[in-house]
Amino acid sequence: MAEAHQAVAFQFTITPEGIDLQLSYQALNQIYLSGVRSWKKRVSRVRNSLIKGVYPASPSSWLFVAIGILATMYMQSDPSMGLITKIQQHLPLHMSLSAQGQTMVSALVFSTLLWLSLILALRFCLKLLLSYHQWMFEKHGRMSNTTKVWVPLVRLLSSRKPLLYSYQSSLPHLPVPAIQDTVSRYLESVRPLLTDPEFKRMSDLANEFESNLGNRLQRYLKLKALWATNYVSDWWEEYVYLRSRGPIMVNSNYYGMDFLYVTPTSVQAARAGNTITALLLYRRKVNREELKPSRVPGTVIPLCAAQCERMFNTTRTPGVETGNKHTHTQNGNDIRTTVWILCCLHIIKAMIYNIYMSSPPRIPWAQMRKQYFSSGVNKRSLDIIERAAFFVTLDDEEQGMRGDDPEGNLDRYAKSLLHGKCYDRWFDKSFSVVIYKNGKSGLNAEHSWADAPTVAHLWEYTLATDAFQLGYTEDGHCKGDVEPSLPQPQRLVWNIPAEVQAQVSSSLAVAQALADDVDCHVFPFREFGKGRIKKCRVSPDAFIQISLQLAYYRDRGGFCLTYEASMTRLFREGRTETVRSCSNESCAFITALESGETEEECRRLFQLASERHQNLYRMAMTGAGIDRHLFCLYVVSKYLGVESPFLKEVLSEPWRLSTSQTPVQQMNLFDLKNHPDFISLGGGFGPVADDGYGVSYIIVGEDMVNFHVSSKYSCSQTVSNVSVSWSSETSHTVVGNHIYTRQYSQAF
Repeated sequence: MAEAHQAVAFQFTITPEGIDLQLSYQALNQIYLSGVRSWKKRVSRVRNSLIKGVYPASPSSWLFVAIGILATMYMQSDPSMGLITKIQQHLPLHMSLSAQGQTMVSALVFSTLLWLSLILALRFCLKLLLSYHQWMFEKHGRMSNTTKVWVPLVRLLSSRKPLLYSYQSSLPHLPVPAIQDTVSRYLESVRPLLTDPEFKRMSDLANEFESNLGNRLQRYLKLKALWATNYVSDWWEEYVYLRSRGPIMVNSNYYGMDFLYVTPTSVQAARAGNTITALLLYRRKVNREELKPSRVPGTVIPLCAAQCERMFNTTRTPGVETGNKHTHTQNGNDIRTTVWILCCLHIIKAMIYNIYMSSPPRIPWAQMRKQYFSSGVNKRSLDIIERAAFFVTLDDEEQGMRGDDPEGNLDRYAKSLLHGKCYDRWFDKSFSVVIYKNGKSGLNAEHSWADAPTVAHLWEYTLATDAFQLGYTEDGHCKGDVEPSLPQPQRLVWNIPAEVQAQVSSSLAVAQALADDVDCHVFPFREFGKGRIKKCRVSPDAFIQISLQLAYYRDRGGFCLTYEASMTRLFREGRTETVRSCSNESCAFITALESGETEEECRRLFQLASERHQNLYRMAMTGAGIDRHLFCLYVVSKYLGVESPFLKEVLSEPWRLSTSQTPVQQMNLFDLKNHPDFISLGGGFGPVADDGYGVSYIIVGEDMVNFHVSSKYSCSQTVSNVSVSWSSETSHTVVGNHIYTRQYSQAF
């Protein structure tokens, strides 16, 4: 039984001579150490709360303020302008302290109040500084005087070493854009996608909305923005993720891959042991707030770290109407030895048990959960899984770029991480780690609690710690020795009646049909990378985005609404915003390129398109996006019970090209010069539209871009795997100062 324990703290028997008490000192020692760890954790939390509570000042700065006030009083000067005397009059200490003592206590009280006031002032100043975003829109090498003053001020107030959450209270709130600006930008974004009559009809709808219902909805939204920390995030999580009633497998969850060329060990249990250890080391850093806050690359500007709070011990639970997220209390902060974890994994493999965990639609799973998993052994076993830090799957297949068909094997590797066998992943966990038979690894992440950059940061640390710090013995096993006193793993007990088995079979059929329909293709593009692109004085992201639109145009013969994910973590509790990458400028460039315009004209149009893309990206990052604002207005309209033809049409438009870049955030962990084979493959996701593509890409080093393309076999108009054609011999166009073939993005 899961609740049976082999080790107890003491045993006793009753004999004619009395009670024979036998204490297990080893077990008592473990109890003692557990208590010590718990108290250390409490002390650490109090200390961290104090440090981040006074940031950007330090706790020791109180001493300097107090000494300064006492020193000025010693020199017969009153820095408080009479406030110390008033404090002394109201302190209930007249009978217990001398006059000098009362003055001393009053001065310390004044010093504390002054110190707290200074902290609030510093925090307010930092918040104002972090609310300035104009620096993002300035061209390279052309810094304005305002920005020149702003930079040293931000550095000055950020000079102290921060904890993970030190900046949270200083981050600005996400602003609500003016409704006329959002409507205007929306119409501009759809102009190249609509005919003249369609655009006139949409313009009429938009103008009607702006002049009537829109202003009413906007007032409610501004009221929420004054009250809530972030006017978007809670509704985004609730209505986009938790209220979705379909399977989250493929439709919501995303995956991350292992190194492309390297597998540190072929021993499955050893790779799992090191991976679990690295993840627990990361969790300890999160708990102790030892991680450095993420920043905008190349700057000191911090990003919101709120998503890290839900990284471990978090599970999404289904409901009939809406789901929930639960982050459970973590028991202890210790890390078992890697070899002990390895031994446990060998024991678990020897148990050979099966728990069929499909990814059904949310309503049947919620009903089964309430009826059959709310009590008894099923509830106890389910609680253990849902309270766990994360889920681990020991897969019985081999994956990776290997064998006689490396390209096809990479595609199968992606599909396996995206959905597996549909019953061997726990898709509701914050993330599930998958370790394959040949030692290859990966993860599947649930989307409601965090976005890909947060998970990517975790996975980068895990891969680097596994390969470069923990390491393996010559025969591929974990390093170190095991402590024999540590407990063995326990098998979970389940009671699965016939009704549940029938629902499992039905849900499994739905999940398998969904999984079989996904067409995944992963390919490393090695012809050039960001190094060559940047020589053209073009943003690598803009270059790739325009290339993807060109590929779609050649594939489908037209343009489409294009989704590119951008973060809004410059603001507190910010998540994402949509960059509508298909613009008038990008369409003009592609049309000119395909119609055979001159190289000079194509070059000019491409520069305009790339600059436009970067401006759209910056606007999305700084709270001037389109889609989250319109989404929240739509939610308000539903609460008010009013219909908006404009909002209804906007929210129903399909994203046939959904794209996202996986950022490389911790290059210091990977020495690509000395270890060039330790290249991350990045990760991917399923297609958003049934007749569209999902494209994820990661820019690795200077000379490589890895792409993940997904679509659905059921759509006859889409196919993920089309060979890329590249040849310097073919007809070409000029971009910047370099010549590129006209076939370079035949079909990414």
